[in-house]
Amino acid sequence: MERLKPLQKSGSLPELDYLTTLVELGGKDLRCDTVASVRCAGRELPLHCLELGSQDPAAPAIGFFGGVHGVERIGAQVVLAFLHALIRRLDWDQALRDMLAHIRVVFMPLVNPGGMLQRTRSNPAGVDLMRNAPVNAEGSVARLLGGQRLSRRLPWYRGAGSAPMEIESQALCQVVEERILRHRFALTVDCHSGFGTRDHLWFPYAYTRQPIESLAELWALRCLFRDTYPYHSIYVIEPQSRQYTTHGDLWDYLYLRNGAREAAPVFLPLTLELGSWLWIKKSPSQLFSLLGIFNPLTPHRHRRILRQHTTLLDFLLHASYSHERWLPAPEARPGLEARARRYWYEADTQDTAPPSQAH
Repeated sequence: MERLKPLQKSGSLPELDYLTTLVELGGKDLRCDTVASVRCAGRELPLHCLELGSQDPAAPAIGFFGGVHGVERIGAQVVLAFLHALIRRLDWDQALRDMLAHIRVVFMPLVNPGGMLQRTRSNPAGVDLMRNAPVNAEGSVARLLGGQRLSRRLPWYRGAGSAPMEIESQALCQVVEERILRHRFALTVDCHSGFGTRDHLWFPYAYTRQPIESLAELWALRCLFRDTYPYHSIYVIEPQSRQYTTHGDLWDYLYLRNGAREAAPVFLPLTLELGSWLWIKKSPSQLFSLLGIFNPLTPHRHRRILRQHTTLLDFLLHASYSHERWLPAPEARPGLEARARRYWYEADTQDTAPPSQAH
């Protein structure tokens, strides 16, 4: 099949064609549903949800999301590349087949196909989906960046206060709540780009600087990754609020709704924010391309990005499957939470230290 490419023609959506090819390639192993559709440029664009593995509620679940912001195409492509690898491995990897009998794996690679088609951060209605949830930040937020209701002509528009969430936002929430949060353990990773010269792995909250309730579990997961891959410390792992706070974050909304449920599962929502400023630093001419601000445009760098994050995504898949072996016991949670608070909320640090220094 044809490979994903860094440069796309205006008005084209090859990622959707690629996804369609993956559905055919996955055959009976891959379940595919159209959970919603949006109209853009005279076309009806489907919002696909694809699944592998078990549907047993006693099994853990993990979800991979991309394309929430239409100009950040590399996030969608990272998810598609990982799905491609899993489908191909099913031809020969019996260990993967055995694992999928005991875990549900959900993919929604193109959350905002209309924005991708028209090369905008927002959806076709001009709404920034990651500012669209009914969650208001505590205290002040950065002007515009934190979300605004002034005009859809300005960036980071939240939508009208009286309006329901956008179709794409509702579809994402529906997929998470109906297909992931009904399981005993749930983890999601949402792939974006455009912040800083380092790759960040963020977790909630975005609306407040207060620590998340699942801090002990997130610290345990962070240390597990650092211990397992000590030479793969390319990610700054931290709460998003260490960088900035916003209104309307979808993952804050879903996490808060899950926490209000009785017998709620452990839910760890992560956001992979690829550091596109480094690509611009290496190739300043990318500043003159709208896609170049958020995506690697040189072929060799594009290929590198598509392969280097496979380690993290595969780790999160296996960590979800084996969550019972590393989730902290009740008596261990206070100590882990205290370490996490000191490291992330009381110290002026970036999460780059080896595990032995950060434990």
